[in-house]
Amino acid sequence: MDRTERFYTIDRLLRARRRVSLRQLMEELEVSRATVRRDLEYMRDRMAAPIVWDRTQRGYRYDVDEDPDGRYALPGLWFNASEVYALLTMDHLLSRLQPGLLEPHIEPLRTRVRRLLDSGDHPGQEVERRIRVLHMASRQADTRIFASIAHGLLRRRRLRIRHLNRREGRHTERVVSPQRLAHYRDNWYLDSWCHMRNALRSFAVDAIERADLLEDESAVEVG
Repeated sequence: MDRTERFYTIDRLLRARRRVSLRQLMEELEVSRATVRRDLEYMRDRMAAPIVWDRTQRGYRYDVDEDPDGRYALPGLWFNASEVYALLTMDHLLSRLQPGLLEPHIEPLRTRVRRLLDSGDHPGQEVERRIRVLHMASRQADTRIFASIAHGLLRRRRLRIRHLNRREGRHTERVVSPQRLAHYRDNWYLDSWCHMRNALRSFAVDAIERADLLEDESAVEVG
């Protein structure tokens, strides 16, 4: 029985019985006392399993105070190549997401992804060392401008932007109705209805040098 199977067996035993002794775990798993303790410690530390030692019952159990509704579930532990790639890509994308608006929510999500990677048969650091996800060069956008654009997008308000056309080397000011923010090839783009051109336009967020929210002007919804 490999380590992954042991984790699921421990979980099954703890759910099926009021308490499980160390001896019972050793017999079920067919491993040593030290291995059982390492598995339990790993499940507590890496998988956030609410496992406690009950001195009265002289056995291990799930802590009902920490998980009163019994909703705890082991994360998916078997990853094929495409799933490992997806997790690595997700971790990489989260690490490079534009800070500001989403920053308070990003790190807990990254922690969850890394916990999933670590819960497999190979530690996350080893997977990252052996499998590399390469991305195209990204251009960092101004945090305040990104936040203003996102604010207008979610509130459905128009924006007055100052945009740099890199190809022609000139600036334009225009009013736009933001439709969506897209993350493409490691860069952010604002898809919007341009009221100057009366057409849909896409702007690289890092090329937007100013973005003012027009509180009294509702955005036009297109498509």
